[in-house]
Amino acid sequence: MSYKTEKIWLDGKFVNWDDAKVHVLVHGLHYGSGVFEGIRCYKTCKGSAIFRLKEHLERFYNSAKIYFMKIPYSIDELKDVIVNLIKLNNLEECYIRPIAFRGLGGFSLDPRNNSVHVAVAVWPWGEYLGEGVREKGVRCTISSWIRVQNNMIPMMAKATGQYINSILACTEAHLKGFDEAIMLDSRGFVSEGSGENIFMVKNKTIFTPPTNASILLGITRDSVIQIAKDMGLKVIERDISKEELFLADELFFTGTAAEITPIVEVDHRPIGDGKVGPITKSLQQKFFDIIRGYDNNYSDWLYFI
Repeated sequence: MSYKTEKIWLDGKFVNWDDAKVHVLVHGLHYGSGVFEGIRCYKTCKGSAIFRLKEHLERFYNSAKIYFMKIPYSIDELKDVIVNLIKLNNLEECYIRPIAFRGLGGFSLDPRNNSVHVAVAVWPWGEYLGEGVREKGVRCTISSWIRVQNNMIPMMAKATGQYINSILACTEAHLKGFDEAIMLDSRGFVSEGSGENIFMVKNKTIFTPPTNASILLGITRDSVIQIAKDMGLKVIERDISKEELFLADELFFTGTAAEITPIVEVDHRPIGDGKVGPITKSLQQKFFDIIRGYDNNYSDWLYFI
């Protein structure tokens, strides 16, 4: 996949892709001291629109606050940056990656005196887990790597360093021939995928792990919960055992990159009949109607550019 575009915004300036550079000794490179977001812009029936931009940027700033990081730009300034960057790169649809990270200023593990760099990049990105997975679903394995506990790292923050945990799980899954990993928390309950939240359907009720299962509070997760409830479906946040996954009627991932991706197999056990289930399909249909601008009931989720 080629994701190179013309311009990136870095520390207040639009620069050429190849010129968006920082020093090799920045704190964020050595210690993972940074926070980031994943956002999508969609081509809708009414023009290009960014999905839940306000909520994503609020989480970005909250992540920075947890790590004592002051982002030297306002949310409104970053909104304008993102819109102008999409236009500069002549994109109708794209993935948007804001990132803030510690720069030079020493190698202390207390980085509060280090500089803070902020960048935004945009690029075209299709289906995160592979072409066609929305229709055919993905095969998953229970990872041997445990999700980091909330009392080890604040999982409500979307921080760069903690994703080394996800890298190990994702790589392991691919080496074993699966599409993605499902991670358990330190108690042995289901947490999430390496980069997605997870939902289970059983007897027409939807279940998803709670915040104390070391999950990231996903924007798409929140959207799907709201959509499901509006459709008259019951949604329960509770602990889920891995055995329940094997016996589920349906499973699916949610995330900005993954959108709504069905899971059709876990550790060689078919989920339901091994095909995408009806509730997952209905949620996918509603979700894509919303992001394409066809459902005015959720128009406040779209930030038109």
